[in-house]
Amino acid sequence: MMWASYFLFLAKVVTLVVAFTVVLLLVISARKAMPRSGTLKIRSLNEHYRSYRQNLQEWLLDDKALKLWWKQEKKRIKEEDEADRARVFVLNFEGDVQASAVARLREEITAVLEVARTDKDRVVLVLESPGGVVHGYGLAASQLKRLRQAGLRLEICVDKVAASGGYMMAALADQVLAAPFAVVGSIGVVAQLPNFNRLLRKHAVDIELHTAGAYKRTLTLLGENTEEGRQKFREELESTHALFKNWVQEARPGLDLEKVATGEHWYGQQALALGLIDAIATSDEHLRQAAQTADVLEVRFHQPQHLLERLSHSVSLVVSNTLERVLNSVRLVP
Repeated sequence: MMWASYFLFLAKVVTLVVAFTVVLLLVISARKAMPRSGTLKIRSLNEHYRSYRQNLQEWLLDDKALKLWWKQEKKRIKEEDEADRARVFVLNFEGDVQASAVARLREEITAVLEVARTDKDRVVLVLESPGGVVHGYGLAASQLKRLRQAGLRLEICVDKVAASGGYMMAALADQVLAAPFAVVGSIGVVAQLPNFNRLLRKHAVDIELHTAGAYKRTLTLLGENTEEGRQKFREELESTHALFKNWVQEARPGLDLEKVATGEHWYGQQALALGLIDAIATSDEHLRQAAQTADVLEVRFHQPQHLLERLSHSVSLVVSNTLERVLNSVRLVP
């Protein structure tokens, strides 16, 4: 029964992979036939807050008081428009396992660097991520480093979670702010995968694996794993962890890595005591305060998807969810 269930599951996986491949080929053809570029969408948070204020005042005040308030409000708006105020560029990163939001982030950072004034402007990144694959979050963190290298102040707000790969990004900020119960930290590396070799041998199924290079493949899903392979795999995890710790230490030299680089995570108040963050605040609070003295502009890069691409995304989600039950790749996760 177990053997039949296994092959039924394997057949489903193969079917999904084939379907995804077909859709992917169609998407590639569509991309070649219909080239396009994305666009930037800019939203003034000052105007957003102003509309809230105006709507509520119109409801709360009588005609006489409202007329007086409008006079004062127009004067204040005029003074703000005429002043050479600092600008705060707001970016958003909603991280998944693959750190796919980096495709937008890199474009948004490039755009900001084209116009930002290093002596007056700053960037606020609203970050939410539980972590994911090493190379994806390594690239995302490297994109943020471009801001620091250009001399721009970077502030990162965490409302819910910035763990593992997410914290790799957060560590680069000049200031990290987190909500009281936001999950922060998880400076560690984990990998796991099932091995079906004993099940296959029980049913007289042989698996051949041929490689060139002693460590081209350390652990396998179907073949027989060796203690040497396991040791090499553990060494690779430790090496990745060391790179992670070095990155964090360079970004926040005051941290006691012996305490915080254990793979554990902490809530906002605890993270503040450990030096993982610099202040307790929500992104809403931080941005509203910034709008009192600066022009706050939310920058989003938008690249429209064709129908085939949307279909491909749906299929890929199904494939990803199915394969994740079988195999977890090396990840930076909480």
